[in-house]
Amino acid sequence: MVILDMPRGIDPNNPMTHVPPSPGLQGFLGEEDYEALVKCVHCGLCLNQCPTYRANGLEPDSPRGRLYLIRAVAEGTLPLTDEVEDHLNQCLVCRACETACPSNVQFGQVMEAARHSILQERATPLRRALTWLAFRQLFPHPERLAFVGSLLRWYQRSPLPAVVQLASRFGIVPPRLALMEKMAPPLSDRFFETPTTERFASLGPARITVGMVSGCIMPLAFAPTNEATVRVLTANGCDVIVPRAQRCCGALASHAGDAPSAVSMARANIDAFETLGMDRLDAIIINSAGCGAQLKNYAHLLRDDPAYAARARRFQAKVEDVAEFLVRVGLTAPLGPVNRTVTYQDACHLVHGQKIKAQPRELLHMIPGVDLVEMKDPDRCCGSAGIYNILQPEMSSQVLEAKLENVVATKASCIVASNPGCLLQINMGLRDRGMDMTGMHIVDILDESITAARTSDPVHA
Repeated sequence: MVILDMPRGIDPNNPMTHVPPSPGLQGFLGEEDYEALVKCVHCGLCLNQCPTYRANGLEPDSPRGRLYLIRAVAEGTLPLTDEVEDHLNQCLVCRACETACPSNVQFGQVMEAARHSILQERATPLRRALTWLAFRQLFPHPERLAFVGSLLRWYQRSPLPAVVQLASRFGIVPPRLALMEKMAPPLSDRFFETPTTERFASLGPARITVGMVSGCIMPLAFAPTNEATVRVLTANGCDVIVPRAQRCCGALASHAGDAPSAVSMARANIDAFETLGMDRLDAIIINSAGCGAQLKNYAHLLRDDPAYAARARRFQAKVEDVAEFLVRVGLTAPLGPVNRTVTYQDACHLVHGQKIKAQPRELLHMIPGVDLVEMKDPDRCCGSAGIYNILQPEMSSQVLEAKLENVVATKASCIVASNPGCLLQINMGLRDRGMDMTGMHIVDILDESITAARTSDPVHA
């Protein structure tokens, strides 16, 4: 990694120095994103919260350093070079800096705007083609995703993965391809399917009606978790509406800088839930932290869209993470014993993106037999960050190793998280270490507890 000098006139240790604004921005940022950027007072409280800065100690790989670079490019005092792009691409967009920031700088908003400009200005033809294929032709279309998922599932159950990994040891297969194969989520034996009625009825008298965002990867790689989410909600008096017309939330597109695709998917989701009656929904539930943060950003994403701005605000106001929702409305289903020592991983986009920290722990403390052992730095990023672990494997591995040290030190038998990316990343690291520890989504352990209560009570069995 090249250590890039700060733009002339900037001393990162002196908050009083800055680049004088140019007469106008260079088109790299819009006015609103630029105003968010210049709120930074250069205090440095974000530095030690940043996974990449903690890994290499480089100022340009810190939130403050990246904000300097983005501002300098926007003001025309620094060209957008390969070195600048490398430092920006190293960012996991974990948003831990936002939690630490006393000025409430919305770093994720600024970084996604910068990446959008980078994609427009510097993307190679291959990158443009892959972006178009992923975010225009694949992720917005559940049926195409399911077809690709079926092919991947067949591949994973064949001898081919072992052949690929063996071939990679002899240099026959490119290391990046072998890594992608290793990191691919294991596909479920059957995918999560929405009934033709688009409704899962409450097990008892319904007290609440909720919508559920089933996601794009969750139905394929975490179908049992989606099913557990439905069971937990219906067991607690919820009628669950799952629109078949919903699409990917757009989070991966936003992180990659493809804002138009993210906007298109946001509109499609709003349309899908409005068609089934947004007004009758008490909440819209999501069980993936990264998706939840994106859904709660729809009002910002569509702020300039006259046809959707107000509708996006109404939609966003109803979105709740499943743990956030269950703690708010309270559990009514009996909980049975789950005798297990667990530790809890704060997913970045749950704790930093949605400011949800206490609720998952409250749920774990409610489950009889669960012994919650807190790890050191539970909100430290695991290095997954969407597809960051594939695009930046070296830095991702460094970040993961630091996380695994804290996980293993708890001596827990299970690590609980609220995000599929965290579970995939940490489970892969635990397998590589030969650890007898498993990762579970929080609704999986709740579902297990509800099932245990029914099994022990013949009245409800």
